[in-house]
Amino acid sequence: MGQRLFFDTNLSANRTQACATCHDPARGFADPRGAASIGDDGHSIGDRNAPTATYAMFSPDFHRREDGMWVGGQFLDGRAATLEDQAGGPPLNPIEMALPDRETAVARLAENRDYVAAFETLFGEGVLDDPEAGYAAMTRAIAAFERTEEFASFDSRYDRYLRGEVEFTNEEELGRLLFFSEQFTNCNQCHQLSRSAIDPQETFTNYEFHNIGVPENTDLRARNGVETADLGLLAHPGVDDPAAAGRFRTPTLRNVAVTGPYMHNGVFEDLRTVVLFYNVYNTQNDARLINPETGEPFGPPEVAENISMEELTHGPALDDQRIDAIVAFLRTLTDRRYEYLLDET
Repeated sequence: MGQRLFFDTNLSANRTQACATCHDPARGFADPRGAASIGDDGHSIGDRNAPTATYAMFSPDFHRREDGMWVGGQFLDGRAATLEDQAGGPPLNPIEMALPDRETAVARLAENRDYVAAFETLFGEGVLDDPEAGYAAMTRAIAAFERTEEFASFDSRYDRYLRGEVEFTNEEELGRLLFFSEQFTNCNQCHQLSRSAIDPQETFTNYEFHNIGVPENTDLRARNGVETADLGLLAHPGVDDPAAAGRFRTPTLRNVAVTGPYMHNGVFEDLRTVVLFYNVYNTQNDARLINPETGEPFGPPEVAENISMEELTHGPALDDQRIDAIVAFLRTLTDRRYEYLLDET
């Protein structure tokens, strides 16, 4: 049921957009069309990059730990506590699928006789007669689909390497060692969940929220007419702590090589640029402060406060060999079904 709903364009105002439009299953359940996705009306555009839906099922419910760190949830600011909450967001978002209310969404479901029969079998007779219950049932079905192996196959070269099915190249192995090193890089400060570096269920994110000083995407801002800074976690309706400004949930690195553009605002096109950007916090080499995509210095942080300097300055500056090795390792995190896309990167 959830699979059918995920691909159903009737759940948008103009019947042109489905969940799969911005989370394309052929492209790592991400949107390769640009820094932000176009809405159902054909011209509205969001302010953030659509993250991959792969491995999203593993994010814990949004909460704040005893140490004060916000963790988990869905969307880049965690405003959806659960996968079900996330599934219910885009259909009613005016710049996404743009349905006016739950009543309209459930009425669209009721147009389909197969849906009516299936919903009553799965969720009880008359469930679509109640907009709240019907909408909740819809989100449960979509979330159930997103919890299937379709979204989390754990069959990348990295996974096959752990199982002894393939060998890494020397460059990939160097990248793996650097990635998990607590001495030479800061990668695993935020992108390692398990204590073991060989955990077969590693999702390559600890789900924490950090401000890493990402520059503003001025082109995107000019296009959508937004003039204020994206405050990230502070835009969460349940968060009012100024220390949350500029923080975004750490994304999974699984399929990262084929789900660009990168960062919360899609400001970088190339994965190597991302690694170079992280390196600016440690380097003393002025040439390393240049964004290779623009030929200009990396821009200032969109939100200059609350930057996670302790994590970002951990470890020494990286030379080209080590940067290339880390990129090579990140490419091994691509699910088998998407490995053909690596030729495009």
